[in-house]
Amino acid sequence: MSRSSLGVSGPAAGLVAIVVTAIAELGAYEAFLLAVVLAGVIQVIFGALRAGIIAYYFPNAVIKGMLAGIGITIVMKQIPHAVGYDADFMGDESFEQPDHHNTWSELFYMMDGISYGAVVITVVCLAIMLLWERPFIKNSSILRLVPGPLLAVVLGIVLSKVFSGIPALAIGPEHFVALPNINGLSDLNMPDFSGIGNWAIWKVAFTIAVVASIETLLCVEATDKLDPYNRTTPANRELLAQGTGNIVSGLLGGLPLTQVIVRSSANLQAGGRTSLSGVLHGVFLVISALMLPDLLRSIPYACLAAILLLVGYKLINPAQFKVMWKAGPMQFLPFLITVLGVYFIDLLWGVGLGLAVSIVHILWKNYRVPYHFDPYKYRPGMPIHIQLSEDVTFLNKAGIKRTLGELPNGCRVVIDASRTMDLDPDVREIIDDFLDGADSRNINVELVGYDKPAVKALSVNDLAVAVRKFAGTGR
Repeated sequence: MSRSSLGVSGPAAGLVAIVVTAIAELGAYEAFLLAVVLAGVIQVIFGALRAGIIAYYFPNAVIKGMLAGIGITIVMKQIPHAVGYDADFMGDESFEQPDHHNTWSELFYMMDGISYGAVVITVVCLAIMLLWERPFIKNSSILRLVPGPLLAVVLGIVLSKVFSGIPALAIGPEHFVALPNINGLSDLNMPDFSGIGNWAIWKVAFTIAVVASIETLLCVEATDKLDPYNRTTPANRELLAQGTGNIVSGLLGGLPLTQVIVRSSANLQAGGRTSLSGVLHGVFLVISALMLPDLLRSIPYACLAAILLLVGYKLINPAQFKVMWKAGPMQFLPFLITVLGVYFIDLLWGVGLGLAVSIVHILWKNYRVPYHFDPYKYRPGMPIHIQLSEDVTFLNKAGIKRTLGELPNGCRVVIDASRTMDLDPDVREIIDDFLDGADSRNINVELVGYDKPAVKALSVNDLAVAVRKFAGTGR
């Protein structure tokens, strides 16, 4: 249903806390599954209401910061697995871990748990993947058909079998993929529809729908940025597809899903070009889980860590930091804040902080431009020209008020509203107040395209002047 060419969906790290809390709150996994189904329905409604438009309001600096932050998280999290230290579960992306350690402390503890066999597997897998990106491989009509990451997994399995007979390089069973047996649909939990009237279930459903939709839209924007063919994913269509996916997942006993940038990036790096790769990804997962569980259990974490290290490095794109720095502080700052937020907190918080910085920048620009008056450039006798823009909103209040307040006494000023299509009432009130006090400051004001209010409250001085003029007429 999705028209995303590269997007791949699955359970997202950003939903882990919500899932764990919701299951504990609802008291039963079956009740939680009903919330997943309802979340899917809500997402479908979001898509029908065209809520996906919010995807187009994420600044590029924030999207790039999100990618870099995720890349740094992946690299730092995979280093312990790459050397055979698997105390933290594969796939964890949080800085603060459930075991009360964090990403940095794991780097310290891993020094006491290095497995030389795992290190060799990691190095060999990295080497083969880097080799597979060389031009002579890509130009080969046969070799380029074999994805480098797939070859790395096969090599990892073979090397782990060989190392099992070498005590110094043998890898323990805890360093291999763990997968339960799934014999069929009878092993899966089903949602309990009897709780359809439970408000707590609806609250969880709405929370999942909102968070999953935001994560999906962020990943859609990020994936489109990575797409070498510059294709654009219809955001509303993506919400419809994700909602349908969550309905099906909940009905089959599965976790809520979103589009995920790590899987999508891996898809791109493996040579994926169309949505068929994402569909086949799902087919292969089902076949592998049902028919090849023993083969999956023979995959060492070290070779998966090697794949993710390369994925993470490409997401970081170190040269990007230099480019963003040269773009100026108002590009680099939200970029950096997003990177740090994603790494130290989570994806949504990181993006939220980056957006907050970008919004503050917008407010600051509206405060300064185009109403700033530089008193040092003012020359006596020359009029001061203030040109109002086409749309003057309440965001311009502070800038206009400051500018009018800084005008020197006795000057001539031209307030030009000839291009203004929409003038906010709050701004109009500020200008009217300035006009009221202009005489007391001996400021000569010329208005262009600005309609004075029909009725104006007179000050005591204005009233006295009017009385004198009236008395001078002799009537």
